[in-house]
Amino acid sequence: MTSVQLLDLHIDRALQQVRRGDVVLPVSGLSWRLLDCLVEHGTDVVDFDTLAREVWAPAVVGEDAISQRVKLLRQALGDDSRRPRYVRSVRGRGYQLCAPPQACAPMAPPAPVEPSAAAAATAATAAATAAAPEGPQRRLHARWAWLVAGVAAAGGIIAVIVQRPDNAAHSPADPVLQRAAYYAGIGQASNNERAITLYRQALQIDPDSSAARRGLARALAADACLFNGRPGSAQEALQLAGQVLQAAPDDAAAHALRGYAHDCLGAMPQAIADYEQALLRDPDDERTRASLAYLQQEQGHLAQALKANLSLHAPERIRFRDVQVARELELLGFTDAAARRHARNFQLYPDNVFSNIAWPRALMNMGEQDKARQALDQALARGTPHPQLLRLHGELLLMGGDRQGAAEAFEQARLLRPLQSLGKTLGGLQQGSGTPSPEWIAARLREVTAQADDGWSDAAVERALLHQAQGDAGAAIADLHRAVDAGFRDAAWLRVTPLFAPLRQAPGWERLLARIEADVAAQRAQVLAASWRPDDLKGLSATPAAGTR
Repeated sequence: MTSVQLLDLHIDRALQQVRRGDVVLPVSGLSWRLLDCLVEHGTDVVDFDTLAREVWAPAVVGEDAISQRVKLLRQALGDDSRRPRYVRSVRGRGYQLCAPPQACAPMAPPAPVEPSAAAAATAATAAATAAAPEGPQRRLHARWAWLVAGVAAAGGIIAVIVQRPDNAAHSPADPVLQRAAYYAGIGQASNNERAITLYRQALQIDPDSSAARRGLARALAADACLFNGRPGSAQEALQLAGQVLQAAPDDAAAHALRGYAHDCLGAMPQAIADYEQALLRDPDDERTRASLAYLQQEQGHLAQALKANLSLHAPERIRFRDVQVARELELLGFTDAAARRHARNFQLYPDNVFSNIAWPRALMNMGEQDKARQALDQALARGTPHPQLLRLHGELLLMGGDRQGAAEAFEQARLLRPLQSLGKTLGGLQQGSGTPSPEWIAARLREVTAQADDGWSDAAVERALLHQAQGDAGAAIADLHRAVDAGFRDAAWLRVTPLFAPLRQAPGWERLLARIEADVAAQRAQVLAASWRPDDLKGLSATPAAGTR
């Protein structure tokens, strides 16, 4: 049932929306998934293990966390735990709905103001998003080179707070917009969910509000990119930004947001084009400049990306800038300087998922496996789940000979973002029950080869893994050369990761590494000769010290 009635509540499962009459209730994120799970089970008692598996997996939660989320759901529904109308607790067992959900026809959205073209566009966007699949799989690559989809984009989630000109007419939705922007600026998953709910409410109050569309687009893209939300969120963000640009083609913030949505969907050329259009219209938009620098880094233009990040006038406002600079220094072979910055970021930003990924990965690349495991244990305990954290866990377990534990870690990474292409491949190749069948490898290789690369190097890396599994070392090496063509520059990782251990004796392996390091050496010399080089690089030579790679 895609649309159900629960007493006086109308629950639209396609739109993930709960209404009482014309009022949309603030049920989103985990609260929505919890309610949807209960609806799926009708009036059956849903035990704690089932709720943990169907709502929270792959995260591991206890009964206290589930009970707290039920409390938040009840608050959103206006329910009373002492006299429940919608959700009752069954002592020692779990929770159930108080009444059976009944199938019903979808309810038309409320129209608080005269319908307009913008209102129609919003409705069409919601309908298209609900009807569409969870996003094109071919675009959902798992950014192999450590950061994911637009991490700097608009400062992650704190970007593009749109200011209304003094002479512009005020909107009745302004108070809701201000509160939504407050929650969006915090940079946490639960508050981003609150922001999404408030932006949707603002669009119901004022369907013509471009500020509401921009804010909702930003929060939805962040939901998909940063908080492991629905891939459909990024597609909806793309459509919302496009609607703003149809009405105002020179809206710099909308160009930046459309770039962010493209970034989240893995469409690098489109993202770069939109970021550049945003900067043409607003050269002072430093968040977009940092987003573009990240993509330049992914294209292998390390010196250019480092210069762009170091030239920012207010770097403290860019949430991921310090992490990007440390990564660029690491790829350029400034290992000691990068390590100091990674360690500092890891200490100062425990809620930053990318600093939590970067430091243990840097330690692994330096050959410090024990320290990498200790740092990763801390990162995993910080509550910033991400597929790359779990894949890194799998790599370190493989290094320690724990194939079963590694298989579980790779599977958890796949489950966290099940549509990501690389996660599917690693989950299949590293399964604990043994090696995958030749038929599976061949079918997976055909599927991956048919996907468009969209400018990212990780697609070629993924094909290399599959060719290696087939025993075709020559094809795997050729794939990695294509990854280098696309911008891959992490020779240190290639030297240490257990994922490519079978290739290390193959003809052409050292030539591949030498090709990467020759390009990096040229860019390293360019940085050292530049007036803008950071102070911690003074006195260094253009040649990396022996053993740093």
